[in-house]
Amino acid sequence: MTPPPYVPGHQLLDGRTAVITAAAGAGIGGATARRFLEEGAHIVIGDAHERRLKESAAALAAEFGAGRVAALPCDVTDEGQVNALLGLAEEQHGRLDIVVNNAGLGGTADLVEMTDAQWSKVLDVTLNGTFRCTRAALRRMKATGDGGVIVNNASVVGWRAQRGQAHYAAAKAGVMALTRCAAMEAAAYGVRVNAVSPSLALHPHLVKVTTPGLLAELTEREAFGRHAEPWEVANVIVFLAGDYASYMTGETVSVSSQHA
Repeated sequence: MTPPPYVPGHQLLDGRTAVITAAAGAGIGGATARRFLEEGAHIVIGDAHERRLKESAAALAAEFGAGRVAALPCDVTDEGQVNALLGLAEEQHGRLDIVVNNAGLGGTADLVEMTDAQWSKVLDVTLNGTFRCTRAALRRMKATGDGGVIVNNASVVGWRAQRGQAHYAAAKAGVMALTRCAAMEAAAYGVRVNAVSPSLALHPHLVKVTTPGLLAELTEREAFGRHAEPWEVANVIVFLAGDYASYMTGETVSVSSQHA
């Protein structure tokens, strides 16, 4: 089954300022940056890959206008870099409305062969990085009193088992739990916190680090018999970031049939 036609923007995020982590390249973060611009937002994008970030920001600025796109290298394991990224949104646009925590790190290793370093690195980027960004965003949103939205990127492996993914699955399950707990705290000052849970959103970088056999197996599990396009996940992030989801918080939305 082929993907549906690309959905045009409808100004659902008109005038809002969004920060998106791990937004350089062809994956979900890059697709989200583009979708947010198509929906009228100003964006500040971060990524640990400085060259790809510079190239992505330049391409988006050329298409949507330099005044709507800013970028700053950001390693989410570094609290100072996280604060600088969110601070840039306030400096450039005087506000911070939306934060999309997309940064994550995977890998494949059987548990008996997994080292402490492998385990810790995946959790530090994927779970602790989401925690750092969420904490920094909530501190700012609470102080301004203007509300806001946080959308985290989880994964279906936070619900279901997959061999070789113990570290990644534990991190993503943690992102789901963090989302629920943060939402309960943030509601008091008008901030919503939700998550998306994709399964297989294929892009060139994923192809490089995944075997053809595993990609075929994962694709066969999908109800539509195909992988998701990154922009299809980005569409759900747009929904959660916008006013149509005004009464949703603490939820993890599966962008897949593979939620269990």
